[in-house]
Amino acid sequence: MSDSKFVQQKRENPEPYEGSRPIPIIVLTVIGLLLLWAVYHMYSTFNPMPAWVGDNRVEADFAVPASVDGAQVYMANCVACHQANGGGVPGVFPPLSKSEWVDADDAGVMIRIVLHGIHGPITVEGNEYNGEMPHFSKFSDAEVAAVVNHVRTSFGNSASETDAAYVAQVREETKGQTEPWKGDEDLRPLLGQ
Repeated sequence: MSDSKFVQQKRENPEPYEGSRPIPIIVLTVIGLLLLWAVYHMYSTFNPMPAWVGDNRVEADFAVPASVDGAQVYMANCVACHQANGGGVPGVFPPLSKSEWVDADDAGVMIRIVLHGIHGPITVEGNEYNGEMPHFSKFSDAEVAAVVNHVRTSFGNSASETDAAYVAQVREETKGQTEPWKGDEDLRPLLGQ
């Protein structure tokens, strides 16, 4: 019986024990090589220039300007119909260059058009256009003023500029206008014609 007990003990795994086992040489070699590579990489890519050397820009140089760029508003919203040169599309979208609607003494006419859009025929320089112009009432007063100023001073136009306060005044005056202007029918009287 004692022999069977001995055989059973031989089949069992040894009891675990804590001790100091050395780290394998291969692991120490890999760690050492990585350390040497890191030191070499830091040395070879070191830039001895002081931190104050640079392009001398400060935080204010990265600030977005508070003013609205009318040309950008025009390019993002108007260029598809009125074209980059303000020439429009014959028979469909009227030109903005040298247009009586753009060159009117009062910028309020153009502001009304931008805020509420146009539906129906409109005559520009003796030619009738029957396209649809959407309203841009979503624009802020500053954006409307910027795009109106851009059009009134570009494409060969030399009309006076307006400001956001005047846009706000026109917006208040026309707040009851829920439909687009009916082309010549609604807008010609604003020109005094």
